[in-house]
Amino acid sequence: MSASVSMPLGGVQVGSYDSYEQAQAAVDYLSDERFPVENVTIIGSDLKQVERVTGRLTWGRVLAAGAAGGAWWGLFVGLLLGIFAGDGSQWFGSVLTGLLIGLLFGLLFAAMGYAATRGRRDFTSTSAIVAGRYDVMCNPARAEDARALLARFSLRG
Repeated sequence: MSASVSMPLGGVQVGSYDSYEQAQAAVDYLSDERFPVENVTIIGSDLKQVERVTGRLTWGRVLAAGAAGGAWWGLFVGLLLGIFAGDGSQWFGSVLTGLLIGLLFGLLFAAMGYAATRGRRDFTSTSAIVAGRYDVMCNPARAEDARALLARFSLRG
């Protein structure tokens, strides 16, 4: 039976930063100093989901968005079918038909989807996963070199 020492994911910590941009700048500095950055990993810790509410959702907005999305798909399909049209009027007819059918289906599916929520989510939002801290980790064999370089980086400001 062999004994093994458990190493944290990515190696040992050589730096810790409040934002991803700071951690990225630190790794960029290591790269500029000719450090072998293939030995480095950035790990985000203390993860949280942030959902930003962007607006109120109404029947008008739902139907307008559904119609617009459906119209784009219909236009795309109409243009594809228009390739096989014999003359200009058939091409225009296939594009217009695709557009109208897409608009109709977009309206229908948007209305069905919104009605299914029964008012439980009457807002739009975007969400992101954000870390509270970003640790720069390094292969233990190169960790002291990385720490020395990052100490100079932090003195730079």
